Amino acid sequence: MSKEKIKLNISGMTCVNCSNGIERVVGKMKGLESAKVSFASNEGEFFIDSEVLPKEKLIQKIEQLGYGVEEDLKALEQSKQKAYNELARVFFLSACIAAIMFVLMFFPLQNIQANHYLMFGLATVVQFYAGGRFYTFAYKALKNRNYDMNVLVALGTSAAYFYSVFVVFFPSIFPENLRFLYFDGAVVIITFILLGRLLEERSKAKATDFLKKLMDLAPLNATLLCEDGSLKTVLASSLKIGDKVLIKTGEKISTDAVITKGSADIDTSMITGESMPVYKTMGDEVIAGTLNTTGVIEVEVLKESKDTTLSKIVALLSTAQSKKLPISRYADKVANIFVPAVILISVLTFFVWFVILGDTLSAILASISVLIISCPCALGLATPIAIVSSVGKGAREGILIKNPEILELIKDIKYAVFDKTGTLTTGIISVKNALYEEEHLDMLASLETQSEHPISKAVVNFAKDKNMPCNKLFDEIKIIAGQGIVAPYENKKVCIGSLGFLQNNDVKIEEKYMNFYTQALSEGSGVILASYDNQCVGVFALEDTIKEGAIELIQNLKAKNITPILLTGDNQTTANSVAKKLHIEKVFAQVLPDEKYKVIIELQKEAKVMFVGDGVNDSPSIKQADIGITLNSGSDITKDAGDIILINNELNAVLKSINLSIESMKIIKQNLFWAFIYNAAGIPLAAGVFFPLFGVMLSPMYAGIAMSFSSVTVVLNSLRLKFKRI
Repeated sequence: MSKEKIKLNISGMTCVNCSNGIERVVGKMKGLESAKVSFASNEGEFFIDSEVLPKEKLIQKIEQLGYGVEEDLKALEQSKQKAYNELARVFFLSACIAAIMFVLMFFPLQNIQANHYLMFGLATVVQFYAGGRFYTFAYKALKNRNYDMNVLVALGTSAAYFYSVFVVFFPSIFPENLRFLYFDGAVVIITFILLGRLLEERSKAKATDFLKKLMDLAPLNATLLCEDGSLKTVLASSLKIGDKVLIKTGEKISTDAVITKGSADIDTSMITGESMPVYKTMGDEVIAGTLNTTGVIEVEVLKESKDTTLSKIVALLSTAQSKKLPISRYADKVANIFVPAVILISVLTFFVWFVILGDTLSAILASISVLIISCPCALGLATPIAIVSSVGKGAREGILIKNPEILELIKDIKYAVFDKTGTLTTGIISVKNALYEEEHLDMLASLETQSEHPISKAVVNFAKDKNMPCNKLFDEIKIIAGQGIVAPYENKKVCIGSLGFLQNNDVKIEEKYMNFYTQALSEGSGVILASYDNQCVGVFALEDTIKEGAIELIQNLKAKNITPILLTGDNQTTANSVAKKLHIEKVFAQVLPDEKYKVIIELQKEAKVMFVGDGVNDSPSIKQADIGITLNSGSDITKDAGDIILINNELNAVLKSINLSIESMKIIKQNLFWAFIYNAAGIPLAAGVFFPLFGVMLSPMYAGIAMSFSSVTVVLNSLRLKFKRI
């Protein structure tokens, strides 16, 4: 036995039933160990015995089912984009024709026969061109023994369309009072179902964009240090373990490596979430994709490009993307029972009227009436119209819902996991409090204006808030990466930086400053000290400010029995300090992206998880979580990975998202309830069950009216979302 794992990119899937159908059919093939097909990512993972089942035979079987198998991700993306563009074009055509038919219905041509022919022509285009996909998908579904919405749409619209065709071309076979047209009904059904499909496909059309952008974070080229001391520009992907690479100021780290010469401040926020650059020197490891903000360093490659931390993030994202969402597709589930039942009732109706009662015309009309009244307009509109209303309501509240399917999940979350930097905090360093000699503050801030470091900017802003001009001039300024800044002023030395930096410059530090320094550290603050003429003249405690609305959000989540969790790459002391202010009891600190990802997976074993973040380092967790929410201020990669984007960056929109989900699901369930109530009441009438007792029988005309009324009810009910307060 020769076991082999095969991954295939599968195009042409339109719903979860497609992926289920592929799994079921290929699962019967001899030599297949297991099959897992994801509708969300268009990927299939198969374990086969290649001696019994060649890869080519597996691909051939999938293609026979009507799906495409693409060679690579690029081909799959092109196929998906082409399908999306085609769907958009077909919907636009169908919508335009629907509008024209409404005009013809209310303002018909003087020549009624010409009006009928024109409506027939327009409806035919929609039925077999725009709606042709439903016939194709219905055939696939029936072939795989699925009775989904496609079958229902094809069946119902065909009944309305062909009844109308016979009325137009063979009117004599119908009594005059039964010569009604239902072309407009068939066209509207197809148009709105296409709208629902378009909304669904929009979130999938660019599903892998974030992976491409993430891979672009790693620099394409690297400066290789040759053995003879010369420099050579090479592809970063060609670097081998042990190669020496030069990283200049402003350049990204080529691959995971260790510093062998020099030191620098490294911006690691995209990987670890640290709000401040981290000082790295000889012997310290650096990660691919992080940014060298100061200094020049030489590094020795520890990992090839395919094994770096950044590559692991890409792999985690790909895995998270391919997971199946536990979405309950109410209409499709019910349709599996409803469709066969409608067909059976229609056949039985015809049999009773034709064979038992001997009334051929009533047999035809009654069986057609059953199909028309069960036409899935309301059923098909129940979910997409509610989703349209939800997405629109969310947009007005600053909530961009990229993946409407998560509306079903948000209401069920148990854990709300938050990144710290940039999400619950502003990500902007500020001076929390300070102990200093006021006469020296302007001088110290003036020196800090010569540096672009976030800490320097915090001190400058602090001084400006104290109305300091910060315009004193300095010469011979020396910035030492990871330590501080030093320069002479009026023949006296000025130093600003870490405790070790000042001690190395023989600065005397009074007890009051040391006590302040120790206290600030214990509270989780960053601290810098400043001196003039070898005497400490100031200590500044630094913090990442809590965002407005963060405390209220945590309180409201707790009120809904949702447990808030802080998950950050920042150090434990700082994380605990922020968590204490926000009243968050559960904290995971000093975690890398792959560790964040694992935490999410562990939490998902217990309940539904929502993750809110804004950095590249959060993207795997955002994608893995049941609901991923990102801020509009976050990176493009993170926004692509998220299900929801908070356009106005307001944290209270997280709570609004939950409330919107609850209201949306109420509306959808109400819509489905009313859609089936109409069918439950109308089908017996259409079949003539009450005719022997009351002489009442629902004609195709009234069946059409009932069908339309149910649709209007569903639409109006969905529009209530616009006026809901969330």
